[in-house]
Amino acid sequence: MREYEEDEQKYSWIVYAVCALLVGGLGGYMIAIAAARPGAAPVQAAATTAPPAAATPLVDEGELKAFRDILARDPKNLQAAVSAGNLLYDAHRYVEAIPFYQQAFALNGSDVNVSTDLGTALWYAGRPVDALAQYERSLSISPTHAQTLYNVGIVRADGTHDYPGAVAAWEKLLESSPAYPNASAVRELLAEARLKSAVVRQ
Repeated sequence: MREYEEDEQKYSWIVYAVCALLVGGLGGYMIAIAAARPGAAPVQAAATTAPPAAATPLVDEGELKAFRDILARDPKNLQAAVSAGNLLYDAHRYVEAIPFYQQAFALNGSDVNVSTDLGTALWYAGRPVDALAQYERSLSISPTHAQTLYNVGIVRADGTHDYPGAVAAWEKLLESSPAYPNASAVRELLAEARLKSAVVRQ
């Protein structure tokens, strides 16, 4: 999962004003708004079984429009495409993020992080086969890219129920990156996938 950074002070006066109106009109509902981080560089996205649901941050629509306007004038502006994708991804608007990541990857097909973010957005959008195809592109750039291998295992296990494929991805991850920060969790996932793979073969 991409890591989200909250900027709780940003636009605080707007948040308070909106909350006051909604509390008065709706009889006491509480609203929490987390701002998407502006201009973030892509990070190595990690797939999970389902997209995060709680505390969905809102997109700064003005900032998003600015990136759209830049791309309308200059479709080859890589940073604008990545930044727009990041804003939408961090707000869990994965379907909308996909075209921006695709545009960015078309502009720079050697960026493994953009490729993997695109794959994870496809996974969260309910497209596991397309996600795996994109992860294969990531691995063609960097065959032992740890986060991509982790993601491949997740999508193969939970998306396509290809447990042998998940086992192969996680074994390769642990072999090529023994110091992977989540190695213990990968070992647990690997043990479970091995059991399921054995059951499937019976």
